[in-house]
Amino acid sequence: MSLPDGFIEELRTRLSIAQVAGRKVTWDTRKSNIGKGDYWAPCPFHQEKSASFHVDDRKGFYYCFGCHAKGDALTFVRETENVGFMEAVEILAREAGMPVPKQDPVAQKKADRRTILADIMEQALQFYRMQLKTNLATTAREYLEKRGMPLDIQDRFEIGYAADTRAALFQHLTGKGISAADLDEAGLCVKPDDGGSPFDRFRGRIIFPIRDARGRCIAFGGRAMDPNARAKYLNSPETPLFDKGRSLYNHGPAREAAGKTQSLIVAEGYMDVIALAQAGFNHAVAPLGTAITENQLHLMWRIAPEPIIALDGDTAGIRAARRLIDLALPLMEAGKSLRFVVLPEGQDPDDLLKSSGPQAMQDLLDAAQPMVTLLWEREVEGKVFDSPERRAALDTSLRAALSTIKDPSLRTHYTAAIKELRAELFAPKNRRDAPWQPGKGAWGKKTPQAATSGTKLSILGQTAVSDTFRLREALILAAAIRNPKAALVRETALEKSPIAAPDLIKIQSALLASLHLDLSGEDASGRLISAMTDRLGFNPMDHLLTLAPVRIHPHLKPDADPDLIALTLSEELVKHAANKGAEAELREAERDMEGLADEGLTWRIQQASEARAEATKASVNPGGEGSEDRENLSQQLQKLIDDQIWVKKKR
Repeated sequence: MSLPDGFIEELRTRLSIAQVAGRKVTWDTRKSNIGKGDYWAPCPFHQEKSASFHVDDRKGFYYCFGCHAKGDALTFVRETENVGFMEAVEILAREAGMPVPKQDPVAQKKADRRTILADIMEQALQFYRMQLKTNLATTAREYLEKRGMPLDIQDRFEIGYAADTRAALFQHLTGKGISAADLDEAGLCVKPDDGGSPFDRFRGRIIFPIRDARGRCIAFGGRAMDPNARAKYLNSPETPLFDKGRSLYNHGPAREAAGKTQSLIVAEGYMDVIALAQAGFNHAVAPLGTAITENQLHLMWRIAPEPIIALDGDTAGIRAARRLIDLALPLMEAGKSLRFVVLPEGQDPDDLLKSSGPQAMQDLLDAAQPMVTLLWEREVEGKVFDSPERRAALDTSLRAALSTIKDPSLRTHYTAAIKELRAELFAPKNRRDAPWQPGKGAWGKKTPQAATSGTKLSILGQTAVSDTFRLREALILAAAIRNPKAALVRETALEKSPIAAPDLIKIQSALLASLHLDLSGEDASGRLISAMTDRLGFNPMDHLLTLAPVRIHPHLKPDADPDLIALTLSEELVKHAANKGAEAELREAERDMEGLADEGLTWRIQQASEARAEATKASVNPGGEGSEDRENLSQQLQKLIDDQIWVKKKR
């Protein structure tokens, strides 16, 4: 049976070979780097104990360095299941949710037609390339020179030119024996409704060839030289070769470059991609004249797990980014997300690179904003939340957006992040009559600093609590890493521990994801650190030890007594919960302070202050002079948290 052209490619796009092979092998977590799509395991094709079987999930291939078995997901199923090609296709199609096309007697004929059309497209490209060197292309060459596009870049991207004549390409290709019907089917010519002679689709335009992931020329894009042209950019129409919603400009070269940089830039158009490549950013692609589609998102995620969407700094660019949020939220999962960069107002990548150089672009990419930031700013920008009804409306719209996230773990983390942003917005220091303006986020605007008169009276305003919280969070994580067994016992508490610092949230996530690995034996902490390092790309303990109190803590040394490490972990978890609970009540009390203070409010603040003092007064060095019995203190603190004595009770 012949399958439709593109079906196998679509099947490979939808499936993860790591997921397919993972049913038959056990991944070596110490050697694998899952975040980079790099998997290792003992080979299923020959008897061995070492992890010589390698899967590159991004490229979709496997290779065994022992027996030299190699192939893709289809090959793997055929070899491990002992089935034929079509049976393997059916197995994988069911897994991908794709119906296998029924046998079509003309399928092979259609595939042959696509081969013919691809050959015609290559001949057209060669014609356009030659046209760029003629006198008819003087204006086009001057334009490319003005844009700073040297000959080597023109050759690399195969830039051509379609002369402003009615049928130059048509006459050239029909003169070589190609029929008018074939040229029409390939999208190169247009047949008038009145039955007149066909004419060239592209006229008076610089030509950009569009190639698919396999390297075939499937379409063209053309930029008009006439400033009065009806369309500045024109793409080939949909053809048997070209589906613009499933294609990316510069797909193949960007995929190869992304394998080295572990990153992917998504720009708006051809010229952006070429300018980025000229500046050394070879890992850039662009959609083809439309908003990014679901299929294009999946193509991007196959190249890199967290593509950076780089959009022009104008209203249209910001609008496009915000629309993309609704498309991406239901499709995201752990390890597949988006980050966003919006360039300075009025600039595209070419403008920025020419005015400020590649480093300025790299700085923007390094500061790319996570999608949760854009979601939040989309919902609050330009709005006033001066009534319960308006706040409730904000909550409703946020809940609606978050409910579209299908991955439960991801939805939980998004909800937590939005909760923190909401608390910050409605905190007394941020209460304002003016419309909300986002901070130094994706849109690059500044947030005006505001403070209420009540801040000076605030207990929180008297101390730099954020530094204290960060230190305690670091102590918790360091203790958990030093004693994985104790961390596993307290896994629920670790998961619920309100870590706030973004860098420490990453370490917390890597810790929880690695705790269930095989950590038995003497060097459990070392193996845990190794597994977390693979996930994070850096050593978590080295990062935590940059804080002096963590570095010098006697119970966080590599050779510390495990029981004392466990006790330290328990204490710090309880103290952190106590501090966070007290802070939350104090924030609520501060909001109430804007009205008339009463006896109940004064009582709440007093109780919160006592709770915080009780939670933090104990020395972190047990056994010191005057210290209490550690177990009793932990129990007292836990009771304090459980009772929540700072919360106003009915009296």
